[in-house]
Amino acid sequence: MHSEDPRAQRRSGGDTAVQADLATSPFRVDRDRVAGSPFFSRLGGVTQVVSSTGSGLLVHNRLTHSLKVAQAARAIAERLNTRPEVANLLDKLGGCDPDVVEAAALGHDLGHPPFGHLGEQVLDRLARHRFGLADGFEGNAQSFRIVTTTDVRGPSAVGLDLTVAVRAAMLKYPWTRLSHPTPHPRELPEPPRGAAEPPDAPGTGSAKFSAYVTELEDVVQARAFYGGRLEPWQQTVEASVMDTADDIAYAIHDVEDFYRVGVLQHATVSAELNSWLGHAVELAGLSAAELAAQQRRPGRSLEELRRRLHAKDSWTVDDDAFAQAVAKVRAELVDGLLAIPFDGSVEAEQAVAGFSARWTRRLVDAVGVIEEPTTRSGHVVLAVPQWHEVQVLKFVHRRFVLLRPDLALHQRGQARLLTALVEALEQWATDRHEANRLPRRLHDLVELAGAEYARIARTDPAVLVGATGDAPSGPDAVRTLARGRAVVDFVASLTDNQAAALLDGLSGRTGQLWTDAFVL
Repeated sequence: MHSEDPRAQRRSGGDTAVQADLATSPFRVDRDRVAGSPFFSRLGGVTQVVSSTGSGLLVHNRLTHSLKVAQAARAIAERLNTRPEVANLLDKLGGCDPDVVEAAALGHDLGHPPFGHLGEQVLDRLARHRFGLADGFEGNAQSFRIVTTTDVRGPSAVGLDLTVAVRAAMLKYPWTRLSHPTPHPRELPEPPRGAAEPPDAPGTGSAKFSAYVTELEDVVQARAFYGGRLEPWQQTVEASVMDTADDIAYAIHDVEDFYRVGVLQHATVSAELNSWLGHAVELAGLSAAELAAQQRRPGRSLEELRRRLHAKDSWTVDDDAFAQAVAKVRAELVDGLLAIPFDGSVEAEQAVAGFSARWTRRLVDAVGVIEEPTTRSGHVVLAVPQWHEVQVLKFVHRRFVLLRPDLALHQRGQARLLTALVEALEQWATDRHEANRLPRRLHDLVELAGAEYARIARTDPAVLVGATGDAPSGPDAVRTLARGRAVVDFVASLTDNQAAALLDGLSGRTGQLWTDAFVL
């Protein structure tokens, strides 16, 4: 792919020599820029599911997760490009370059804040309710903001100046929360995955989205090449590859992690899967009320999953394929990996490695391309058996890890920590007596966001309207939005350890002065 290719276009057109880029392919340059970003390095200190900080747990973090997603994404792209029967379709849809999908996969989690998805939920609530930011916070949108705006390692010191193709490939959900495109995908009869409003928060816009209104110009420019090829709400093929690889990595390595640390227990997982397989017909015949009344019955949660899949993904769900997937996971996970507790031995390590390798290959080899997908799917899809297997693997992780009360207790403490940190930084940012001692990074972020929101307030104030229905007016309102976005940007760029240490410093709970958290 050469630089004159329209997909290789950059925003600034700046001199890449400033970057000292070593690669000749523009997409390989993008991959190197993402991997060289300090935002990428910090992912080694950011929670994937549970924090390993201070516990000694050998679990995935956001960095190791991103590396495995990139590995799977590149393998999928390379396999698709060797299949002549899909070559014309890939070209028609806009291309599938391995360097593009690898760069997008490495960058897809750059914006995830401290403490994983819990941190994402906390920052979204604070952004909307405390600061009046209609966009709130979303990890995918924050990743896009980093590569287009807040990272300073690009030639123009505004973002990384990535190509059109890579920026478009990072748009897993190519819409803003409320306003773009028109009509908004949440208004479709069957909204794309992530586009619907959360049932417990009507009127707040899409549950998932990949860009804030501050980056809307970048979205439009990145998607322009694909305008005649894809619907405005559809992922590019390369974004679809990245999304599929993310699902594959998530389904496998989270199960692997919690087997290693002893959380996934053979007896409980076995009881759930075997009870559903043995009583599937009986469970299917229960009414919703009858099923809900049997809270502790093994097999009940798996039956609820089957019904949710029918409700949300009728385009591909199949009861026979679901039963076969449960049986496959039982054979590989319950009768295989979990049958012997992990003890750190060579044999145990080899069992984990073998499980991960077999499942990764099985799922990567099952990826295909379809020309006219449903709105609930991208152009790149898993074969029906493997799609169901991923759903069951993710179910095991959710049912036996994410819903544990001890994890909830831990996460409630992390939520309080992040809330207190945002409040303390906001107080600092509004203290006129301390204005000249505000952390320089936070000061720069306030100025950046102030310029962005002032421009939007002049040109298109309607996109700043939140749940209140009121557009911000006047310099004070713009300053409030800018300060809120800057504080959120600042906190989202911290590691787990930095967030905890910074709050300790701001609350006077530490006697240390010079620490990594305070290099602000």
